[in-house]
Parts: sequence; structure tokens; C-alpha cells
Amino acid sequence: MFGKSSAKSAAKKTEKPFWETKTLGQMNKQEWESLCDGCAKCCLNKLENESTGEIQYTDVACRLLDTEKCHCVSYDDRKRYVPDCQILNTNSIKRLVWLPSTCAYRLIDESKPLYWWHHLICGDKNTVHDVGVSVRGRVVSERDTDDLENRIVGWPK
Repeated sequence: MFGKSSAKSAAKKTEKPFWETKTLGQMNKQEWESLCDGCAKCCLNKLENESTGEIQYTDVACRLLDTEKCHCVSYDDRKRYVPDCQILNTNSIKRLVWLPSTCAYRLIDESKPLYWWHHLICGDKNTVHDVGVSVRGRVVSERDTDDLENRIVGWPK
């Protein structure tokens, strides 16, 4: 016998997830924040070639990044401590050409699917680290170096 609860669970299983049905601008704060996969590539210092506009990533992370946990130690106040921190919003996504190709915000904006290792797909926030997508174990803090030109890397694409 099928009751209302069975019908509701069957309907819930067929519903598409919010990131497939909403634009970035339609998401609430909780949905928006949940898109971050925790890779911390956006927290890397980057160099821009002034004549070509080419962006080069370094393996030097923002001083506010906990390089093991891959999250900002002062997320809510980051702009106060790092005035040039680029805060993502629906208007800045297209302008921030340095966002990595794996970034969920960029993918959603480009109407592309999230990668299998994204925690909203696989259900595990550690998978991004386990498969080597995050910066964990591959960066130094800007507190420990100021030599960006000699720390250019090609892996955060």
C-alpha cells in the first residue's frame, strides 16, 4: 500500500537539485555558499601580464587561508584584512577570468554540470582533497614568501 509519504519520497527523488534549476542570482545565501567546493584555488596569488592580460597562478596562498583545511580563517571579515580580496557575486563571476575551470560558480554560470567529486554530487567534502583538486599540500602562505615571480605554477586551471 502506498501512502502519501511514499508518494512524497518518490517525488523528492525525481526533483532536480537547486544548482540545476536556479541561476546564481536566484540562489539564497545558504545555496550560494554551499556551491564552494573548498578547493581554495581562488585564494592563490596570481600575476597578470600587463601587456597580454594573461593570468599566471602561483603556489602562494592568501595569508588568511588555512592551507590544511582550505578555508579562510576570517571569512566574514576577509575584506577588512585583505582589501583586494575579490568577493564572488553574480556580477563578478564573468569579470573574474582567473576563476579555475573547475569552480562551481563558474560552471553554473556557464550552464555546465558540477564535477563528480564536488561534495554536492558525491556527498563528501573531503573528496576534493582526496582526488587532488584542492590546493592542500601544494601551497605556501604569503606570510612565508614574497617571491611570487619564482612561484608560478601551471596546475590550477
